[in-house]
This record gives sequence, structure tokens and C-alpha cells, in this order.
Amino acid sequence: MADHQESSLTLSSTPASVAEARRHVMGVLAEWGLPDGTDTADTVRLIVSELATNAVQHTFGQSPAFTVDVRLDRHERLRIGVTDDHPRWPKRLPAAVQQDNGRGMVIVRFLTAESGGRLTVEPTEAGGKTVWVVLPWRLFVP
Repeated sequence: MADHQESSLTLSSTPASVAEARRHVMGVLAEWGLPDGTDTADTVRLIVSELATNAVQHTFGQSPAFTVDVRLDRHERLRIGVTDDHPRWPKRLPAAVQQDNGRGMVIVRFLTAESGGRLTVEPTEAGGKTVWVVLPWRLFVP
């Protein structure tokens, strides 16, 4: 593996971009050796889907685009980040939330923790934020 691999894609904040974000990340991971159709691939697909959906639905038109970053570093960590320009950070809801929406970050947190990873939110220079999920790469390779 190279010291560092990365890929980035900026998409418009429209519902159709969620599927495009998923396709991009899964395509990149396939190039890096992650076979499709595994439980790990399904976990990543769902994480990307939820993060991209949040970037589209919860920015209230204040972020016309969002960026999906995928990075694999020499410390064997896979980092997936979704950046938007909206200043509001995701709310931390309890796992037993009883509403029709707002469960995306609960799902992302659960899947991340179950995989031995971590989730962070970092501010951007533009006043928005990046939601990062960091997973151990050992989950992805046989």
C-alpha cells in the first residue's frame, strides 16, 4: 500500500447526489481492494448514504454543495468525510429516538462504534463542518 491514498468528489446538495456519493466511495474502495457484497462494504455504503443525506437535507439551502473525501493512510485507517458549508453541527440524539427523521447520525455512530472506529466533527475554515468516520482498514482486507 502507498503511504497515503485519497479521493475527493464535490456534488450539488440534491437528493440525486446521495447515490452518486455512494457510487464514488464504493468505486474508490473497490480500486483499493475492498470487495463489494461484503458486510463491511454494506456498512460503509450505509454510512456514506446517511452522511450524504444529512448534507443534503439538513443544510437548508445554505450549502449548495457538499464534498465526500475518502482517505487511506499509512496507519491503516480509512477516513470517510462529508463536508458542507452549513454552520449547524449534527445533534446527538438518543438511540431510542421515536421520530421519522433524525436517526441518520444514530445509525452512523452505531455502525462506526460496532466496527471499532470513531466519529468526529471538525469545523472548516468556511464556517461549515466535516463529519469524519475513521475505521480500521483491517476490516476491509482478508
